[in-house]
Amino acid sequence: MPRPILATVHSAALAHNLDRARRAAVESRVWAVVKANAYGHGIENVFEAFRAADGFALLDLDEAQRVRQLGWRGPVLLLEGVFEARDLELCSRLDLWHAVHCDEQIDMLAAHKTQSPHRVFLKLNSGMNRLGFAPERFRSAWTRLNALPQVDEISLMTHFSDADGPKGIGPALAAFERATQDLPGERSLANSAAVLRHAPQTRADWVRPGIVLYGSAPDFPENDAAHWQLQPAMSLRTRLIGIQDLQPGDSVGYGSRFTAEAPMRIGIAGVGYGDGYPRHAATGTPVLVNGVRTRMVGRVSMDMITVDLTPVPDAGFGSEVTLWGRASEGTVLGIDEVAQAAGTVGYELMCAVARRVPMAQD
Repeated sequence: MPRPILATVHSAALAHNLDRARRAAVESRVWAVVKANAYGHGIENVFEAFRAADGFALLDLDEAQRVRQLGWRGPVLLLEGVFEARDLELCSRLDLWHAVHCDEQIDMLAAHKTQSPHRVFLKLNSGMNRLGFAPERFRSAWTRLNALPQVDEISLMTHFSDADGPKGIGPALAAFERATQDLPGERSLANSAAVLRHAPQTRADWVRPGIVLYGSAPDFPENDAAHWQLQPAMSLRTRLIGIQDLQPGDSVGYGSRFTAEAPMRIGIAGVGYGDGYPRHAATGTPVLVNGVRTRMVGRVSMDMITVDLTPVPDAGFGSEVTLWGRASEGTVLGIDEVAQAAGTVGYELMCAVARRVPMAQD
């Protein structure tokens, strides 16, 4: 019998979250962002739920091929563009749209031999200072692209660095509007936080929701997923594989990081950092046992964690443990809350689920 751990991807929740993003971005077309293997959920697992999107946005050519092999004939966007000249051959063959964020990518296009001109998204660096042309160089990059026979339509895009916080989008939006004034082409501005927090300011031809599609709040802890009417798209569950009765002074796990102050029962759950559960999760990190909220105690091991059974006196060997998502009886434990307790973000927990963890759909 395999270990009892299982990650379940909830198709109805994915479809709900996509619809939530679409309702927040009225009149815009929606990219379903499926980079990092659909944020750890598996592109094949999310594809049917996201068919209602207007396009798929991702990072690498392998992911693009998988989307095409699943039967998608609509737009596919490479968010970071190509990494070397030969990537353009596959862009031509698979009919991929791709970002252009640097001179080197324009050089590759200029040298590319193709019968079918490419659709590109010219990226402005509006303050994130990762990828994109500086505002003072944006128009010259557009002019150079526009002169290439290898280029068909040029769309314009940027990425907000502070849409999830108090600084907001004002400076970045102003920089984009100045740099693109009077330039033709479709616009794409909004990430998840901008879609939910800053509509209709960021309304454009395309929006690019990512984390919200998977049921995580982009501005946690200011707002949680329930505030934005999002549903958890993944539930990570296991079972208790052992029980221990502690006396005052007994310690738990490596390093004896937790010591019982009174008699208590603890359960050993079949999950650990080898499964992608965060190693730095500390005593107090929330878990559900049989749908009842309790806490982890002690240090996370490779294959096990220990949980306090005080609130769940009827729990025993085989009881269900929900690490995040929805318990079988319906109680929800938000992934953002677990991530915060571990000093990280929900994005990382989703993406970190290990390959050894079986994944199912419902």
